[in-house]
Amino acid sequence: MEYLPNIIFALALIVGIGFFARNVKKLSRNIKLGKDVDVSDNKPQRWRNMARIALGQTKMVVRPVPGILHILVYVGFIIINIEVLEIVLDGLLGTHRLFSQLGSLYNFLIGSFEVLALLVIVAVVVFWIRRNIIRIQRFIKPEMKGWPKTDGNMILYIEFVLMTLFLTMNAADFQLQQLGVDHYVQAGAFPVSQFIVPLLEGLSTPSLILVERTTWWLHILGILAFLNYLYYSKHLHILLAFPNTYYGKLTPLGQFNNLESVTKEVKLMMDPDADPFAAPAEDESAEPEKFGASDVMDLNWVQLLNAYTCTECGRCTSECPANQTGKKLSPRKIMMDTRDRLEEVGKIIDANKGEFVSDGKQLLDDYISREELWACTTCNACVQACPVSIDPLSIIVEMRRYLVMEQSAAPMELNNMMSNIENNGAPWPYNQMDRLNWVNE
Repeated sequence: MEYLPNIIFALALIVGIGFFARNVKKLSRNIKLGKDVDVSDNKPQRWRNMARIALGQTKMVVRPVPGILHILVYVGFIIINIEVLEIVLDGLLGTHRLFSQLGSLYNFLIGSFEVLALLVIVAVVVFWIRRNIIRIQRFIKPEMKGWPKTDGNMILYIEFVLMTLFLTMNAADFQLQQLGVDHYVQAGAFPVSQFIVPLLEGLSTPSLILVERTTWWLHILGILAFLNYLYYSKHLHILLAFPNTYYGKLTPLGQFNNLESVTKEVKLMMDPDADPFAAPAEDESAEPEKFGASDVMDLNWVQLLNAYTCTECGRCTSECPANQTGKKLSPRKIMMDTRDRLEEVGKIIDANKGEFVSDGKQLLDDYISREELWACTTCNACVQACPVSIDPLSIIVEMRRYLVMEQSAAPMELNNMMSNIENNGAPWPYNQMDRLNWVNE
């Protein structure tokens, strides 16, 4: 019976980490459904981007108020959870405040953790007010109804509860230390939780121990539960922001990628010495299976990683000129739809023993409408605004390519422009010789 709590704790740890590992495996499988793409270039720059954007949060502070609050939550939550290492070792070994032997350094660490915990609580409350009372415009867009709104609030509630449990645990521990109860060594500084102690005065020693043990267990079990909740939440970016910023686009924002097969054909047309009737080389004869993308499997794996990394913060949508003028396009919705479709495809694969069986649906039309795609001005404002280097425009462009090159389904205005370029060498409906007549006016 003496070791029963340690055994229960070990089992809880194994179950929690096991489910997390299963979710990571499923996540990796889904991302790898995308086409391969070479992102091995310029590794020093990629490491710098990851350090600057993901770790340094430089793009968050472009909007100072939410940026600074986010940094407080991010830094506070990560640093406070360093204490999880001590909790895990205490739970496995049956010790209490194992690292207390660090002396004054331990006191400084616990005191710092408490101050950060208080700052996290303040930031979380402000975020909740911004979302639910002030109702900032980017949080009340159509795509944020239902689960996205619930998920955003759920994260805030969880963080609030975890930090409150942490402070209450310390307050009970501090009171037990003051009473000289066995097992509760004199260790730690409690600049915040000492103000909770008056709420615990009058409780008997067994009641204080019950409060301390209950909050201790709820804190660590809550962290394990939160770890597994990440897969189903927008907060997956806590883990994916680092690889996503590493694999982010390095070329200038206005530079689009070219299809290799089309590039070869154009070069052939422009080569005066080329024989247009000659049979192509064997390695050049194969055409792509599909031009552009109509479903998630047609996108590359970096674009699918982008979809899972989306924080749903809405900065991209709030900067989008099409959205600002009332168009249906929302870059955030593009990423959310891509992730939702990818999740649906993953469930189909799970249900069919690793094989994808067509469900008659696809990303185009069933999730993302053509009206949304053609509303995009390709201005890259969404790419510039994203705090974790997501590129919604690349998905929009690939789906447009599919519409134009596979279905010849471009809008009439675009078809007229392309016809004019083909016939007149300019997008306007008059002869090339007349292109400069406007200067005479």
